[in-house]
Amino acid sequence: MDILKAATDWAKDELVSTPFFILAGTLFLAISFGLWQVGKTDLARAYIVPMLVAGSLLTIIGLGLFFTNKARIDQFKIDHSENPIAFVEAELARTNATLLEYKNVVFTGIPVIIGICVGILFFVSAPRWRATIITSISMLSVILFIDGLAHARISEYRQQLLQEQKEIQHNNGAEESF
Repeated sequence: MDILKAATDWAKDELVSTPFFILAGTLFLAISFGLWQVGKTDLARAYIVPMLVAGSLLTIIGLGLFFTNKARIDQFKIDHSENPIAFVEAELARTNATLLEYKNVVFTGIPVIIGICVGILFFVSAPRWRATIITSISMLSVILFIDGLAHARISEYRQQLLQEQKEIQHNNGAEESF
């Protein structure tokens, strides 16, 4: 198995995925601008700032992930050429930490926050609070959706790393027996 190709393919797939954060952020910003221009009710005007904040956050997340993964592609080549065994170990550690973060933050924390927001929504009637809570639920849902797909990709990549680690250990064991 060519683990460098697998790592590069994973990072390239992430480069395709991260613009969806930017797209969602741009949509939130467009909604904010549209409501600023044509919103006449208190509720419509209350959405302007929360949508602006959510759109900015999603755009920043997308840009940060894009540039991080773009730089990672070149770094993969360097790290793999220097020491393939250390590369696999480092990538396994990184993917394990990322998967744990997905479990704790994305698949536990975000749904809990969404649930709390839904619960609060029943008790507030002020337009600003309703707009903030509904925008928060929307933004967190976008993050949950995109990160759910990213979780599947990194989980598959981790399996490839584990397979490569087994092959390395098997090859090292065969060399030591001579």
